[in-house]
Amino acid sequence: MSVHPMVPTPGRGAPLQPPGRPSNGKPAPGRNRGHRRLLWLALAVVLVIVGTITLAVVRSEPLTGAVVPTQPAVPAAPVAAAPPSLQDSVDDILSDAAEYRIGLALADVSGGAERTFGDQDTFTAASTAKILTAAAYYHLVENGQAGLEDPMGDYDAAFQLKAMVNDSNNDSWLLLMDAVGYPQLIAYAGSIGVTYDPEENLLTAADMALILKKLYAGELLDKDNTAQLLSYMQDTNNEDLIPAGSRSGVDVYHKYGEVSGELHDAALLSYRGSTFALVIYTENPDGGADEGQAEVIRDLTRAVEDALFPVGVAGK
Repeated sequence: MSVHPMVPTPGRGAPLQPPGRPSNGKPAPGRNRGHRRLLWLALAVVLVIVGTITLAVVRSEPLTGAVVPTQPAVPAAPVAAAPPSLQDSVDDILSDAAEYRIGLALADVSGGAERTFGDQDTFTAASTAKILTAAAYYHLVENGQAGLEDPMGDYDAAFQLKAMVNDSNNDSWLLLMDAVGYPQLIAYAGSIGVTYDPEENLLTAADMALILKKLYAGELLDKDNTAQLLSYMQDTNNEDLIPAGSRSGVDVYHKYGEVSGELHDAALLSYRGSTFALVIYTENPDGGADEGQAEVIRDLTRAVEDALFPVGVAGK
């Protein structure tokens, strides 16, 4: 057994001495200096800790008169409804374009806030109804009654869907309507809440807004097919109507339509968690569609976006 050299070996009659103290009872000079160094070191550590905590508290509070950066205004939830001022803006535009028959419908995809302006009767829907045909065919695919790889014309159904929506190809439209079947297309529209006969092709602006609203909300198709159809509604063969009137930063998914004197656009406008269906149907009773109708569609788009996405919220 090893014995500490500074501690006497216990023996009979020999009192035990604590380590570091000589037998005369006086403290050892070297050990006393060691204790003082330990005390100073402990005190320094305590001062460092206190200083660190104090500095952290000071930094967490802004200095008097200091400018505290603020985050840009972002809506906490989708905008529920357009302000009353929208009515005046739309009325002014419709009044200036009184030579046309115009119907406008607006619907918040998060629910409610559906509003209509102008003529609420049916219009010849033209190619805007291709979105309904596309949704009906995708519905058959999801039910196992059709496939995207099914031969259709010179190509397959997937090709025809894209050509019908993105390029507004009428031959593709006829092929897809035949594949769905007219009675089935009527029944599918009815299941959405829309009265539609493909042979007449009549819809109100509110009907089309409802179709778009349900599409974006995922009430018509599954996630993948919804995303695919929406992708076809971007960078289409005609971007001169609602997309041209929309401000930068707003995502636009749309389908335009034109036949005889009717010029339409039906779109979804999405910005920072708020998405609205905007449908504008116009008719020139004097004959073919003209540039004035296109300009009215762009003006109405600007008025709607100014109301739905005000500059203070949109950060523009």
